[in-house]
Amino acid sequence: MSSNIETEYRIAKEQYAHLGVDTEAAIETLKTIPVSMHCWQGDDVGGFEHTGSELSGGIQITGNYPGRAKTIDQLRSDIEFAMSLIPGKHRLNLHAFYLDNLGTKVDRDEIEVKHFESWADWGEGRVGGIDFNPTFFAHKMFTGGLTLSHPDKAIRDFWIEHGRRCREIAAYFGKRFNSPSVNNFWIPDGFKDIPVDRTAPRERLIRSLDAVFEKDLRKELILDSVESKLFGIGAESCTVGSHEFYMGYAMSRGKMICLDSGHYHPTEMISEKISAILMFYDKMLLHVSRPVRWDSDHVVVLNEELVEIAHELVRSKRLSDIHIGLDFFDASINRIAAWVIGTRNMLKALLFALLEPTKQLQQMEYEFDFTSRLAYKEELKTMPFNTVWKYYCEQMGVPAGIDWLDEVRKYEKDVLANR
Repeated sequence: MSSNIETEYRIAKEQYAHLGVDTEAAIETLKTIPVSMHCWQGDDVGGFEHTGSELSGGIQITGNYPGRAKTIDQLRSDIEFAMSLIPGKHRLNLHAFYLDNLGTKVDRDEIEVKHFESWADWGEGRVGGIDFNPTFFAHKMFTGGLTLSHPDKAIRDFWIEHGRRCREIAAYFGKRFNSPSVNNFWIPDGFKDIPVDRTAPRERLIRSLDAVFEKDLRKELILDSVESKLFGIGAESCTVGSHEFYMGYAMSRGKMICLDSGHYHPTEMISEKISAILMFYDKMLLHVSRPVRWDSDHVVVLNEELVEIAHELVRSKRLSDIHIGLDFFDASINRIAAWVIGTRNMLKALLFALLEPTKQLQQMEYEFDFTSRLAYKEELKTMPFNTVWKYYCEQMGVPAGIDWLDEVRKYEKDVLANR
């Protein structure tokens, strides 16, 4: 470890101790928090079905930065390289249409465990587990903006079968990694203009989801989650799976609810929702993104909302019940850099939150000493947090500062430029 970083850290440690913060305990806790890094940043949400279907479901990619992964091997290489620049051991978040089709065209109602065995083989020793997502968009059977809520039974049955098979695959990942796989259902169903009947599509969605979840699978292997959205392109006026819909469905069916930081009104923050959700749910899932005026899935930056999300997670004292996944995709910049920046920022926010004297602040609040509470919170903003972060990175064997970018540029020159 760099002697300068070690010296700076000793000073920072004393400064934090003066405020009642144990930096060593914060670092040790951070080591135990996995972030599920999403595979779809590496290839612009393309997948490996190669059916020619365009991206749909209210999702848009902008930019055409060179070096996009075009094969499974390329994507895995990029993921592995990105993870080598991120401190800690983390999870991979995989979408169903990233299957290994073994050289044969496989439709989504035909996918099997065998199409994902190579992902598990690759992931052993590299990731702490693999989470999963059925893919309900970018397909010819996504018609009229509807899937599981479609009035055509044949279309609903197709997607129900897809959902059932995805649950079996997720359970397989849970068994292979001895860690439950979070299987998250996001469904883009909705209407571009104001519908006359909002009730019938929601009734159909309930029946379809019940059919998908009919088989009881052990929670030691799989944790099912449902995710809402405010609106999408092509579904501006009504989203069948709204926040209220999924809160009710998840609670009544014993499922996790997923809060995506981009899926709400522009002034609506998920940091304000976390403690309320945890009052009623055993577990929850977060998809951390960065909306710019809408669900635009920008790369996560270390802004006030990200830090507040992290504070709420730490203050809840239920970190083991909360699963953190990332969800952004930017094709206008180096895709590996996007992964590294976003994931490191999530971890930085968590460390910042762990370096808070929460008990002392709570005691001030209980005593209505809002003056001291504000004074301490403001003082913490200028504490030597980055020194503790650099020390942690060096401990974990990854670049502490901006030096990681030099390694990305070299990878870009040696690997990405030749694609």
